[in-house]
Amino acid sequence: MKNYEQARKRDLRRRRRERYIIAFLLVVISSFTYLGSRVFDLGLNLPISNSILIFALINLNVILLLLLLFLTVRNLVKLLFERRKNIMGAKLRTKLVLAFVSLSLLPTIILFFVSAQFISSSIEYWFNLQIEQSLRKSLEVGQDYYDQLGEEILAFGNNISRVITYEGYLLVSKKEELARYVNEKRKEYRLASLRVYSKKLVERSSSVDHKIDLGVFSPPGADVLRETFEKGTDRKYILSSPHGDLVVGIVPIFSRTESKAVVGLITLSRFVPGNLVNRLKAISKGLQEYKQLKMLKRPIKASHFITLSIVTLLIIFSSVWFGFYLSQEITVPIRELAEGTNRIASGDYDFFIDLEAKDEIGVLVNSFNKMTADLRQSKKELEATNQELRRTNLELEQRRAYMEIVLANVAAGVVSADRDGKILTINKSAEKMLGVNAKDLIGRHYRDVLSEEYIEVIDGFFSDRGLFRKGFLKKEIRIATSDRSLTLLLSLNVLRDEQGKYLGLVAVFEDVSEIEKAQRMAAWREVARRIAHEVKNPLTPIQLSAQRLRKRYGERLAKDDGQVFEECTNMIIRQVEELKRLVDEFSNFARMPAANPVPSDIRKIVREALTLYREAHKEVEITFHDSEEIPIFNLDREQMKRVMINLLDNAIAAVDGKG
Repeated sequence: MKNYEQARKRDLRRRRRERYIIAFLLVVISSFTYLGSRVFDLGLNLPISNSILIFALINLNVILLLLLLFLTVRNLVKLLFERRKNIMGAKLRTKLVLAFVSLSLLPTIILFFVSAQFISSSIEYWFNLQIEQSLRKSLEVGQDYYDQLGEEILAFGNNISRVITYEGYLLVSKKEELARYVNEKRKEYRLASLRVYSKKLVERSSSVDHKIDLGVFSPPGADVLRETFEKGTDRKYILSSPHGDLVVGIVPIFSRTESKAVVGLITLSRFVPGNLVNRLKAISKGLQEYKQLKMLKRPIKASHFITLSIVTLLIIFSSVWFGFYLSQEITVPIRELAEGTNRIASGDYDFFIDLEAKDEIGVLVNSFNKMTADLRQSKKELEATNQELRRTNLELEQRRAYMEIVLANVAAGVVSADRDGKILTINKSAEKMLGVNAKDLIGRHYRDVLSEEYIEVIDGFFSDRGLFRKGFLKKEIRIATSDRSLTLLLSLNVLRDEQGKYLGLVAVFEDVSEIEKAQRMAAWREVARRIAHEVKNPLTPIQLSAQRLRKRYGERLAKDDGQVFEECTNMIIRQVEELKRLVDEFSNFARMPAANPVPSDIRKIVREALTLYREAHKEVEITFHDSEEIPIFNLDREQMKRVMINLLDNAIAAVDGKG
């Protein structure tokens, strides 16, 4: 164990050192690779003579390449020496290294050659002669455009000069005609400015396009004007600004009488927008950068090839290192396990491997340590297991007894049967409801012990497909016992184990006979309430109408007719009173109906009730204070009308028909 701990500490130190070296190399290689890919973009602003940085990066990449090559060869040589010395685990380490290298070498080499071919063709395409010619031709097109624009301006100036000479616009008397002509020509030729100078180089007339900001451009100086005036030749030049270029032309005005005598000058200009200027500058800059980059064609290609080589060697080195790392993680625990197996075989159960690992090797070592502990504690665990079994059996017996007590004391009847239909349990409530004895039923098939009536009910449950599909079924059934008829609410549930296998059925039934009786009583009360409502509602209007007929027409009819009329109305009133009494007694069996509130005018309801009572009881003074400010309420019209009739009945009865 001591040798193992020392070897393990040395391996940990070595692995930590190797990790630091690998991390440092990854950072350096990544930095130089990125810098090498970006240096051509950053270094184009430098003179070509300052390309030392590029070659320095290439040399550093070569050094890194050699360093990786050295580390790879060193690990392979170390592996070869360990195999020759027959060190335990060297063969497994060799297989793992060869497996990693084989898996990574073939795709890496293919990727290397494909990438090299791609880089070579790409660089050749970048530095194609057609690209340089295209850039040069584009720049020549821009220069030709400026030359053509200058020649065009000078042509316009010569045309204007001839007209001024022929028409004599330089005369003082034609100053207005000159100004008008200059403005027209400036617009016609789309010039930025047009100026006419006299023989003394004094401006006689000018026209400027105010849409163009010409303040950034300096006007032709006196020396330039005088030189052109003395030579008598055309002149053109270009002025530049951040917003664009201004092409300026100077043309002499010759005398009408003397063909070579210069009597004035014309300056005219045309503005070139900044976007066109910027494009031409970009083309010129691109051509210069392309020429500089072309000189670095071979260093660029060499740098990319070196980078590919570094990546390839880095992959191979990583494969070798991972092979060493994984083999070390496997061989050391295996060596300890071999030693521990021999000691356990000799009877030493106190051997323990101290290894911290979270992978499968760690699981194997932990399993080995657990195995030794299990062997050491096997007898104690066996005794503990037996004691636990006895305790478990006792708990199960207690639970069974408790369940029997619960089933024996619940009000609902409970019956269970196995998958073959044999009755397993039946409680006292079920015995009482069904009128049977549990001892005669338990352990026997239900068809052998139950009557035909019960068997038909049970078969009806089994024929229902929903029982086994949903796992339960609930129905209300009626059975007749020896002394009474019962209504039972039966719940039938299918019993299944954890795997869904059918085990049997359990039936729970409750006596709901009293509940059914209460429901019937509630139904009769509802019927009584509705009958009382429908009958009593029209009785009072009938009675009041009969009383009104008797009071209004009783004295107007002849004696015989009046007597008959009086008897009829009295009969109606008496019968209505009798019906009202019967309805009141009948309505005591029910509650009032639920209100049905709707928007209603309570004044109209009151007036309808008052109309009946005012005609029937003229000796009673009824006062109604009406007001239009009373809003519309949500109320039940019929119930409110009955309320008013009851109030008026009670009020008239209170004053004894007078007042």
